[in-house]
Amino acid sequence: MFICAGESEQFDFALPIGIGMIDVTINLTKLCLTKMPDSLTFVGTAGSYGEKKIFDIVKSKTATHIENSFFISNAYTPIENKISMLKNVSRETIVNSSDYITTQKSLGKAYRSKNIHLENMEYYAVLKVAKYFGIPAKGIFIVTNYCDASAHEDFLKNHKEAMKRLTKYIQESKIDEN
Repeated sequence: MFICAGESEQFDFALPIGIGMIDVTINLTKLCLTKMPDSLTFVGTAGSYGEKKIFDIVKSKTATHIENSFFISNAYTPIENKISMLKNVSRETIVNSSDYITTQKSLGKAYRSKNIHLENMEYYAVLKVAKYFGIPAKGIFIVTNYCDASAHEDFLKNHKEAMKRLTKYIQESKIDEN
């Protein structure tokens, strides 16, 4: 089953499940309890911490939930903040999720040092719910912006084209839901 955030990020082939980690957790849990999909493929946009370029398309099966304050020693967490559908993540592009968009470019280096290259608000919640229900899951993302001071403006500027390119990529690649 293909899923997406919704609102401005809807696809004809994907079911919208909400924006941000809380709405995704609630809605995807309800979906899993009623329909129990065989697999989940989350599709959407992402911001780059610097290495990935605008309109790059990236697949991932690993996500983190790290807040920016972690990298400036202003926070810690007692919970596991990384989830993966893979056993070996050494070559995996990791996607970070937070309900806040990073706008401080200098933090990109800290994320990249942990092999975290993209930011998407929903993906960690998708993997967490999928893992709980034992459902294989992955994400396919297209980069719309860099995580810097102009993140929102660049997202808006590139969003329409990104949606077209991601839709075309999925249709032409004949990516199945498994």
